[in-house]
Amino acid sequence: MIASPQQPYLMPEEYLQIEAQSPIKHEYIDGQIYAMAGASDPHVTIALNLATLLRSHVRGSGCRVYISDMKTRIETLNRFYYPDVLVTCDPRDLETPNYKRFPTLIVEVLSNSTEAFDRGDKFVDYQTLESLREYVLINTKRQRVECFRRNDEGLWVLQFYTPEQASFRLDSIEFEGTLDAVYEDVVFEQL
Repeated sequence: MIASPQQPYLMPEEYLQIEAQSPIKHEYIDGQIYAMAGASDPHVTIALNLATLLRSHVRGSGCRVYISDMKTRIETLNRFYYPDVLVTCDPRDLETPNYKRFPTLIVEVLSNSTEAFDRGDKFVDYQTLESLREYVLINTKRQRVECFRRNDEGLWVLQFYTPEQASFRLDSIEFEGTLDAVYEDVVFEQL
């Protein structure tokens, strides 16, 4: 996310109007908009691989999978974010064609410029969504998937997956997949 020069406060409705006509995407935080940077080949490949796997899995279930052009709205905090992948199973989300308010699963593919925000403030913001059951971070430098699950007590519990486990599970949508499928065709940058 790239900070824009301080602009006048925008109401959410104004943001949505501007965003509908903008050639670039912006996230919205408390009346301010922030331009989003482009993504690397590994980032886009991972997101597409996972979205394809999830779409096949939820077909016919009433759940929907969206990729990085769909916004998530956090009304209580006055935020709109563009997660890399989101899944919603709530029929109320059919009422809003330009954003979703009730995601079950949100996935962010990490990049150097967004990793701290995705792990920090953005995750804290996402935790306020009562519908959210899992928040997943996928590494682009090595095979590593971090899955934060909200347990019955409302606490977020981390489970991570590496090549030693080979497969991973997303309990929120009863999905099991392999790291090889998520990372198919990914060429890791040399560290």
